Amino acid sequence: MENTHSAPAVVPVNTVSCIPLGSKMSKAKKVIEEAREINNPELDLFDKGISTFEEMPGLLNMLNITRITLSHNKIKDVPPGLANLTNLEILNLANNHIEELPLSLSSLPKLRILNLSMNRLNGLPRGFGAFPVLEVLDLTYNNLNENSLPGNFFMIETLRALYLSDNDFEYLPPDIKNLKNLQILALRENDLIELPKEIGELSRLRELHVQGNRLTILPPEIGNLDMASNKSVFKFEGNDWVTPIRDQLQLGIGHLMDYLKSETYRVLYNRFSTNKPKIPNSCIDKSKKVSRIR
Repeated sequence: MENTHSAPAVVPVNTVSCIPLGSKMSKAKKVIEEAREINNPELDLFDKGISTFEEMPGLLNMLNITRITLSHNKIKDVPPGLANLTNLEILNLANNHIEELPLSLSSLPKLRILNLSMNRLNGLPRGFGAFPVLEVLDLTYNNLNENSLPGNFFMIETLRALYLSDNDFEYLPPDIKNLKNLQILALRENDLIELPKEIGELSRLRELHVQGNRLTILPPEIGNLDMASNKSVFKFEGNDWVTPIRDQLQLGIGHLMDYLKSETYRVLYNRFSTNKPKIPNSCIDKSKKVSRIR
């Protein structure tokens, strides 16, 4: 595995010589100038009507920045030069129009939290899993599926929370087992047909959200997880569970966990897996998702 802690290559920053001074653009420029004057390491550009990084002159040269909030704007493109902000720890790009990401983003050496929810991502760049210290990754409400993920996606060993809800996953790769520090896994309202048994190897997992999918059975290995304690959360509504699982869920999560570990269930699971029960149709119409709009 490559040494992801080495210093990232500096990406050239395009300068902008002439910026129109529209009212929305002036708001962003004013925030940046004020932050520069007082050397503020946190920049809040929430809902400023920003469409491009060119409307934020000087931002990519503010090397002291540790936190940037750019949510609820109209940004389509993320420049490679963002990787120059080597002190950046939190980057919030939620609710924009982003369709692609630069590979350089994953070279940010201190980035701990990355929010890319509610965008228009159909895929992630090759090498996206090279983040050295990333702890929280939010990709909720995009257009991602199992074929959208680069080969090293599940090599982010520092990841504690992964949000993949409201995407198009039918399957989750077995490599999910590599995220040994994962505590929260959100997969709500995808098209999941089954879960990989490897989820049972995530010994630190305390929250599992699988509501609104097309699941009928669970792998017995899920019973290895501590989902029955008061500190754990297991959300499962909106799936077409087979009768044995449905009956146990009515009795409570503790009963379900014990049942999944039983030899009786293992026999039933093998039988259902062999016979391949009918897969339920998706009850969610995703054709009108905002993330599909061009």
